[in-house]
Amino acid sequence: MIDSPYFPYAFALVVAIPFLIFIRQFVYTYIKLKNQEIKLLTIKGNSEQRVHAYERLTLFLERLKPSNLVTKFDPNLAVHEYLFLTEKTINEEFDYNASQQLYLTKSSWNNVVNSKNNILHLLHNTYENLSKEATLQDFKTVFLMNYMNGEDYISQSLEDLRKENLIVN
Repeated sequence: MIDSPYFPYAFALVVAIPFLIFIRQFVYTYIKLKNQEIKLLTIKGNSEQRVHAYERLTLFLERLKPSNLVTKFDPNLAVHEYLFLTEKTINEEFDYNASQQLYLTKSSWNNVVNSKNNILHLLHNTYENLSKEATLQDFKTVFLMNYMNGEDYISQSLEDLRKENLIVN
């Protein structure tokens, strides 16, 4: 056997096999650890995006509160001008934040949409039920009173967002 011309090759193969197995195991472990690292970075990135989404929608809901809406725009506007500008502002900000629904539960997103729609509905109902001689100050007062006498859906939506954010993060 030692006299065989294939002996040096067989010997080299026997010596090389443990090294090849060791290198294969090292590469496999390295790839596995890198995949875990990528997954952790992805989860962290999604978590940061989710927190950002909660922040943006919380800010949107805060701006949607009637107490904040009545302080917007020039107090010398006509009621219909104020109504138009307020509705336009709400819809633009909502459209700007619409992509954040990717990071919320369906229930929370529906709460945000319903809050927006309820405020717009309240604005229009207040306008329709107000006399034509009413001033902007009269409109704002009635609008605030109507909201205060109804369900506080914005605060409920904010509370749901807070709870969901705590559960998810």
